[in-house]
Amino acid sequence: MPYTTRESADAVVLTPAAPAAAAVIWLHGLGADGFDFVPIVDELRLPATLPVRFIFPHAAPRPVTINNGYVMRAWYDIKGFGPERAEDDAGIRESEGVVQRYIEQEIAQGIPASKIVIAGFSQGGAIALQTALRYQQRLAGVMALSTYLPLAASLSAEASDANRDVPILMCHGVHDPVVPVQMGEASRDALKALDYLIEWRTYPMEHSVCMEEVLDLSTWLQARLA
Repeated sequence: MPYTTRESADAVVLTPAAPAAAAVIWLHGLGADGFDFVPIVDELRLPATLPVRFIFPHAAPRPVTINNGYVMRAWYDIKGFGPERAEDDAGIRESEGVVQRYIEQEIAQGIPASKIVIAGFSQGGAIALQTALRYQQRLAGVMALSTYLPLAASLSAEASDANRDVPILMCHGVHDPVVPVQMGEASRDALKALDYLIEWRTYPMEHSVCMEEVLDLSTWLQARLA
């Protein structure tokens, strides 16, 4: 399907030739930008009968503690590694607000919340989970790639009833040296303990995306947005 690409200081937007019937808001990982996942749209090979607008926001630049305070695009600061690490509560919630505004923009353009998927890789996947599970209207689903659940301790109190059974696809590389698969598994188990519906997929890869995964993403998206 042909797309028109529009770039701004805030995001890259791919609009289908036919009027969009659904939207995917896709969040990049630490140090990348919205262009990072633009090539995946063609690889998904979505049918012409499913015109989807893709929004790839750019995270704002900020100092990142684990990178010696170096300023880079990040959805929040990462202060350390391991299960006992301090989390950047303010930064995570700030980025949650950014994504909420993108959702509202799509709704204002005629896309119902039930036809909007929030996707993200690594840090972006953490924000996808943070936002979708607290959003007050039912969404189509969440794709959380090579990531983990942020602010897990507050989720049970803050979870939106509208998205208690939202479909969640979690994908992870078994050889991931950046976000170990055990972090993904722990997040999966934490979500299952709260009765969320999780599809869990692993792939023989590191902190990346592989073609087998892309095919699974395409199948999943088509099922959620049809």
